[in-house]
Amino acid sequence: MPEVASLYKNKVLLLSQTFFIKDNKNELLLCAHKYDFDILFFDQMSEFVTAVERSKDNDLFVIDLDVLYNMQNDMSQQRRQTMFLSDLLQRLPVHQNYVYLQTVRQGERFLLQQKLVESNCLAYAEKPITNDMLVDKLFNLFGLHKRGESNTIIYLGENIPLDLEILTKNGVDIIQCADARALHLRVKETQPDIVLINETQYLNTEALVRVIKKNIEFDPGREIIMLQDKPEPRLARKALESGFDEILITTDSDVLTRQILNRINKIRASKDLISRDRATGLLNKVGLQNKALEMIRRAARVDKPLAYGIIDIDKFKTINDTWGHYFGDIVIKRLSLVLSAQLGEYDLLSRFGGEEFVAVFWDCDLEQGKQKLDTMREAFGKIVFEVTPNEIKHFSFSGGVADFPSFKTENDLFLQADAMLYQAKQGGRNQICIKPTELNT
Repeated sequence: MPEVASLYKNKVLLLSQTFFIKDNKNELLLCAHKYDFDILFFDQMSEFVTAVERSKDNDLFVIDLDVLYNMQNDMSQQRRQTMFLSDLLQRLPVHQNYVYLQTVRQGERFLLQQKLVESNCLAYAEKPITNDMLVDKLFNLFGLHKRGESNTIIYLGENIPLDLEILTKNGVDIIQCADARALHLRVKETQPDIVLINETQYLNTEALVRVIKKNIEFDPGREIIMLQDKPEPRLARKALESGFDEILITTDSDVLTRQILNRINKIRASKDLISRDRATGLLNKVGLQNKALEMIRRAARVDKPLAYGIIDIDKFKTINDTWGHYFGDIVIKRLSLVLSAQLGEYDLLSRFGGEEFVAVFWDCDLEQGKQKLDTMREAFGKIVFEVTPNEIKHFSFSGGVADFPSFKTENDLFLQADAMLYQAKQGGRNQICIKPTELNT
């Protein structure tokens, strides 16, 4: 049905052999549509390249490397011949990244993997891979594309020896601190991922790291690094003994910046393991609580309101019991896409557990928060779910909203929003409830 296709918000362009498309097309489409994206199939290189050139930034491009062995050469219409990997890579538009499917035998060739990774490779996977697993992995890649989380570094010293342009481009904010004796307060206030301390500052105040690390709120995943102008092993040993995690040399700004970025990327990956829901890529309960605390502190400092909303899918047990837990997971994942599409740059979104989600809206009062959740609710209600090839369903959710500063802590916000969610459920579901502002105390 053409009207259904317009509801799929994302697209995958797949270049593969004709027989692979014939054997897998229907099942791949059925799986993809349940996850709210469509797949366009190509068996000709020229048509695929044209489609990539015209595509949107959030599309994914998948290439089955078996096309190298059985594809019509665009330069000759008289015979079929093998295309070399270098030919393929040269023809692909260089402004995009690609997902490659390869056989186990191809995966054993390190030089091939190296060539792919060095040539705009977003990811690669080995065949055989089931259609549902492939679609699930592609869904996760859509989620990664939408992540725009920033990280923070505090630098104690006069001149920042880093390339600020590179840091900004990679989503890293840097805060300069001039007062060593106030550093522990800035760390507590801003919760940075890395603290950089110039060796001169350390020599003037040797207790810096110990003061920071003894705070009961200190995050053990945070790195504290000393920057040296030149290697001095005795000073480095003393600094490490005092609690520094690493010593880096500042002689080359570009190298130092890239070293810091590598550490930031490892911190991001580590945080994802403990603070992200694996099914949706959203914050989990732990991740939300940490981020919400930071947001509340920041809102209090700059006098901004927050709206804290709890969402719960209506009659989710019935969905699981009727169509199975696999289908229930699809409903959850598609809801995560709907909610993510409505978020502002500084908003938070979490899969709090099961079918329950939490959204925290920055610079947003109670009424505005209700309006935002209502917009999300209406968008989710329009999504078409193919419960069987010939049966279509729509689902709904209910929600409750609380606001800061009417409620001061993350726990108080949660309890109030949860009470409003209960009211929405009791009142008939598929609605958002708030307590009128004038009644808040």
